[in-house]
Amino acid sequence: MVEYKYTEYFEREVLRKRPYLKKEWCIRVIENPIKVERQEHNRFRFWGEIQELGGRVLRVITLDDKKTIHNAFPDRRFKL
Repeated sequence: MVEYKYTEYFEREVLRKRPYLKKEWCIRVIENPIKVERQEHNRFRFWGEIQELGGRVLRVITLDDKKTIHNAFPDRRFKL
């Protein structure tokens, strides 16, 4: 089983600004993405649908290892 980690930014800023987000949703998106894309600065973007968010798509940003979660937010622009 993969052990996921979280950046200090995620723990202090992202969860503070978006208290409705759950870490297990982020992990679910990484493990079952709709789409994955390499991002600049050695990061990866993952998108996944979260039924608990009314079926909205959550974008999760990880570091290059794909195991350290750095950011997450509902992506209003993503189209299924």
